[in-house]
Amino acid sequence: MSSSTVDPADPVFRLHRGGKLAVASTVPLTSREDLSLAYTPGVARVCAAIAADSGLADDYTWTGHTVAVVTDGSAVLGLGNIGPHAALPVMEGKAVLFKQFGGVDAVPICLNTQDVDEIVAAVRALAPSFGGINLEDISAPRCFEVERRLDEALDIPVFHDDQHGTAIVVLAALRNAAALLTRKLGDLRVVISGAGAAGVAVTKMLVAGGVNPEQVVVCDSRGIIGPHREGLTSAKAELAELTNGDGRRGDVAEALRGADVLIGVSGGQIPEAAVAGMAPNGIVFALANPTPEVQPEVAARHVAVVATGRSDHPNQINNVLAFPGVFRGALDARATRVTDGMKVAAADAIAGVVADSLTPEAIVPSPLDPRVAPAVAAAVAEAARRDGVTR
Repeated sequence: MSSSTVDPADPVFRLHRGGKLAVASTVPLTSREDLSLAYTPGVARVCAAIAADSGLADDYTWTGHTVAVVTDGSAVLGLGNIGPHAALPVMEGKAVLFKQFGGVDAVPICLNTQDVDEIVAAVRALAPSFGGINLEDISAPRCFEVERRLDEALDIPVFHDDQHGTAIVVLAALRNAAALLTRKLGDLRVVISGAGAAGVAVTKMLVAGGVNPEQVVVCDSRGIIGPHREGLTSAKAELAELTNGDGRRGDVAEALRGADVLIGVSGGQIPEAAVAGMAPNGIVFALANPTPEVQPEVAARHVAVVATGRSDHPNQINNVLAFPGVFRGALDARATRVTDGMKVAAADAIAGVVADSLTPEAIVPSPLDPRVAPAVAAAVAEAARRDGVTR
């Protein structure tokens, strides 16, 4: 079916023609003997063994190296609630990244429902086919409940990448930016602009990584979050209790007055005057994509280190630095969940890859750096064993 929005000559559409994934066999099927081993009658012996010991599925099926990438299409990129069909190219892309960078096979699952109960029921029903669940592009606040309920119900890792992948890479980047500026995480005053899925997770991850929660101020579209605010969602109410030890009120400009760090995960624009009010030698991570909350060249007039979510600027904060290695390590360790310790270990591993060669333009590795996923996988697997969440 043709459409006025599709240009067949456009290289983007040419690349996506027919999709970006295919199924490939890992065994030969060229003789009767091959068929008897891969399918009937040989396969029945494997089925019987797994029926007697379900743990054998990790070794004798694809579950030991395969995850589901699950979305309801409600918060896709910066496109918003575009539904499951339109979300599929992103989920295919995610699966390609899993394979390329982590050696993890991934299957896109786009659900035609945005009801929390139905999403949870569907994923629970699908779970025996996979070794892990990567939740993707599910809008807040529903994403929090979906992840919590699945994490409680399943004995395989459940990981909402829009929350935790972003948070892991932000912690890694902030560790290295602080080291470059000879600062300690616990001394930094941090402002987080955005209190959706990423903002909540980034806040919690930074606190787990050593940032003083009383020195963190989180802002949403209505301004600073604190106990003075009424009508907060449960996630924002938790942030109000955890952060803003000075009881600040007002807008993001007030929050940034004297702050050391700005982390933008909102998509809203922040005026240059607000950034100019930050403390000397500041740090700005403007992660909205494709349009950062403050343009990097503008931020660079006032701070020492700038990062964005874009690949055409230095210091790209990209989730691909985290999720392939996180799942590779979790699968290798046969983890039943992803703990805070595993997330912090992933952040430390990412930071460590470039720790000996830091510059203001290189506080995180390139997403194409082949050292990243193996380092993250090893650190996550070790942390899973240390945290006692392995089968």
